[in-house]
Amino acid sequence: QVQLVESGGGLVQPGGSLRLSCAASGSIFSRNTMGWYRQAPGKQRELVATIATDASTNYADFVKGRFTISRDYDKNTVYLQMNSLRPEDTAVYYCTAKRNPPYSGNVWGQGTQVTVSS
Repeated sequence: QVQLVESGGGLVQPGGSLRLSCAASGSIFSRNTMGWYRQAPGKQRELVATIATDASTNYADFVKGRFTISRDYDKNTVYLQMNSLRPEDTAVYYCTAKRNPPYSGNVWGQGTQVTVSS
């Protein structure tokens, strides 16, 4: 029972920064692994970062050292801080929650557009 709403996307110049937010509702949030994916037109959706219930994190190689995922349990919100942005980071960014057993798959937000261009 998790509903996700992303915000914070927009237009930024190369080398700039953005912080994405994912507001979650539902009592399951504190016990779900959360993550961010992104998808550019005509391309596959790809994993950006994940954060577990103990706040341990994993990152895709192409964002490691530039992006930081975090979660605030009091606000039921997951963040993606994006620094040193590149044009190839342009995509729709989606927040996701991994469903726990006995369920499978993920819950998805509606996405927020990030455009990196000069």
